[in-house]
Amino acid sequence: MSEFDPVPESSSERSRWQEGTDTFGRIYDVVLGLTSPTAYTDIAALADCSPNAAKKHLDRLTAMGIARTNRESRPVTYERNDGYLEWQDASHIASELSVEAIIDRVATLEERRSEYEKEFDTADPDTVAVYEAGDHETIHDRMEAVNEWKGVIRDIRLYELARQLSENDGHLIPA
Repeated sequence: MSEFDPVPESSSERSRWQEGTDTFGRIYDVVLGLTSPTAYTDIAALADCSPNAAKKHLDRLTAMGIARTNRESRPVTYERNDGYLEWQDASHIASELSVEAIIDRVATLEERRSEYEKEFDTADPDTVAVYEAGDHETIHDRMEAVNEWKGVIRDIRLYELARQLSENDGHLIPA
């Protein structure tokens, strides 16, 4: 495979991807799976394409807001833009639920958040000392509760964004 080939020659490497998935689709899928800044050369290897093809498509994904770029690092690194995923989730919620249903869901989530705040005597789940709880089972229970609490906070943010989108015909502010 030359440095500029968009698809590897080996059919065993290609078999990781669905037949017909183009280079852009493979890069997109890899970016959505990233959990930390990753060199474009590593992304190319994961997507079974050349580094040049990966860089081209990564720059396009960055322009679309799906990825973020750190051009200061060598080699250049890219990471998933979690804001893009939240926007997608909120748009889906807005299209599936009425404004009233969204408002009801936010009220339920806010009640749950208040319960966690009372249980742990703090408004920030990151300040909970999970490992000072003692036995293994208690530590596990506290870790699970804190993770659920963080999920509730994320869901409140998503449903509030969905409410804004629903109330403003897909915009965050009235057009």
